[in-house]
Amino acid sequence: MNNLDAKAFLFELPIYTPIKITDENRSDFNKLISFRGNIDYFNPGLGENTTYNITIAYSVHVSEFTSYGGLGSAIAKCVRTSQEFTFYYFYDDENRVFMKVGQHPSVAYFHISQVKQYNKILSRDKLKEFTRAIGLAANGVGIGSFVYLRRIFEGLIEEAHTIAKADQGWDEEPYSRARMADKIELLRAHLPAFLVENKALYGILSVGVHALKEEDCLAYFETVKVGIELILDEKLEAFEKQKKIDDAKQKLADLTNKINAGSKLK
Repeated sequence: MNNLDAKAFLFELPIYTPIKITDENRSDFNKLISFRGNIDYFNPGLGENTTYNITIAYSVHVSEFTSYGGLGSAIAKCVRTSQEFTFYYFYDDENRVFMKVGQHPSVAYFHISQVKQYNKILSRDKLKEFTRAIGLAANGVGIGSFVYLRRIFEGLIEEAHTIAKADQGWDEEPYSRARMADKIELLRAHLPAFLVENKALYGILSVGVHALKEEDCLAYFETVKVGIELILDEKLEAFEKQKKIDDAKQKLADLTNKINAGSKLK
């Protein structure tokens, strides 16, 4: 994720995440602080994507802001509802550090509303863990957020394991001794393809919990969260498809019974 992209910076980046401004990203920084226009993003009040019109303001002239630093703000106004969201950011030119220092509502407000769609495939406890991960990251707690994301990942693996144990010929012993990457291979028939293809995600989560700093976890959080969401999206799609199949089977059975009953009456 490019943290200096307007949509990522305003709607997805946790507050107090420092962004070092260098010669390499200076042009992206300049584009962000002079951004004018629209951004498409999720509106929790509507429960769907909408278009936001973005306006920005600074405590000093924008040229002074880039040269000496200062405070800035942005207002995102939903063009459909006129609802406004406010963001605040600060640039320390001496240390070349740029960060978002506040917003209302929080990043968690946007993301938790989107996560609720997974209540069909996640238990209540796992859904709470997902929202806790988002809430912690939104408040600058990176390592703790990774802990909850890892629990969700492990929950998906155990769910597949429970199903696999019912398979004829399943051998529990090699599974119990296997590393996570090998467990995923053994369970691949019961796991979303994205998870199997990106099994390294668990290693990233474990490194985050045990070795990375808070700021590193915060910097990588959105990327890892999206990985988890893609896995859940695949499970949700399979769930909805199976539900549609089951409903169609039931309706066909009911129709067949009705037709047969009518034939018998004749």
